[in-house]
Amino acid sequence: MSPPPHTLAQLLDAQVQTLALTLRPGSVDGYRATLRRFLRYLSTAFPQVREPAQLCRDPHLLGWFAWLCQQTPPLTNQTRFGYLVRLRRLLDDLAANGHPLPPGLIRRADFPPLPDRLPRALSPEEDGLLQQELRRTGDRHATALLLTRATGMRIGECLDLAPDCLRQLGPDQWALHVPLGKLHTERLVPADPEVRRLVGRLLALRAEARPALLARSPAWLLPRGAKRSLYRTLRLELAAAARRAGCPGPVTPHCLRRAFATDMVRLGVSLPALMQLLCHRDIRTTLRYVRLVQADLQHEFHLARQNAAQHHAVPTIPIPHPATGADLTAIRQSLAATRHLLSLFRGRVDQQKARRKLHRLDARLGAVDVQLEHLAVAEK
Repeated sequence: MSPPPHTLAQLLDAQVQTLALTLRPGSVDGYRATLRRFLRYLSTAFPQVREPAQLCRDPHLLGWFAWLCQQTPPLTNQTRFGYLVRLRRLLDDLAANGHPLPPGLIRRADFPPLPDRLPRALSPEEDGLLQQELRRTGDRHATALLLTRATGMRIGECLDLAPDCLRQLGPDQWALHVPLGKLHTERLVPADPEVRRLVGRLLALRAEARPALLARSPAWLLPRGAKRSLYRTLRLELAAAARRAGCPGPVTPHCLRRAFATDMVRLGVSLPALMQLLCHRDIRTTLRYVRLVQADLQHEFHLARQNAAQHHAVPTIPIPHPATGADLTAIRQSLAATRHLLSLFRGRVDQQKARRKLHRLDARLGAVDVQLEHLAVAEK
């Protein structure tokens, strides 16, 4: 019989059970796999560690990091990154619940670099040829792929669209309701006439589908049996259309999503708005999707040079000359000029403490100006 689990193992296992109440089953399986690996390492290398307070960064955590790097076959950086993220969350949750754990057991410098695995970006020419080929094909699969290109949806979100996904928000204002997706969120994507036309085309093709297929999928815009099977079919159809359009290299459905992101930036959509359209949680993810080609860089560079070449007149600050006299009006004008210069200087100061001091000084000058105003009213 195996020995009973020690206190640390029991606490970590209980924390995984707590996470299981809110996370997806696949995510919970990842936490369980991480916990098994970590406890197996501890029981072999440091069997005396049985309480949370006994756990130390060196040698326990650092030894586990080295042990992960020595596995055969080797673990990828992404796999090791996931192990560290999940174990760090379990340990942080234990510490938040009042268990005595040393701080900084897993630090940011411990995480291996992640590879950039975004699909290759389509050039504007390749994107145009591919869309032209999909329009020429015109079947249900090609229309669904065009809809993902026109909205930036994930392919899984497109497969889950409902027949009534189009929503009218106001006069000539339409949106596409994207159901719960990868990040457990739903959203409304603005639908222009092209998006509405594509949805109408899919509804017409849906009405022509076999009655048996429609009976199995009444809640979906795209009639299907198994979702995985339709996803595989769409990938194959897109790859075939890309070959016919002359696009080199592998083209996946996520390439359409990245092409949408780049196109939105070219049209002037701000990054925060694009982040909402793509349903990203981190603006850095949105930045990785955007690809500026050389033509875009040349345009931005020459536009900046043109703006720099235009001379702007700097407004003069009305500081009275001493010869004009020292009345209350002249003094208040001097205070206004001083406060204006202080505000300009404060914007160039990086230290937060110095900025606060300058702000307090400006407030005092403002109070002096108020008193001078009262004196001017009293003289009248």
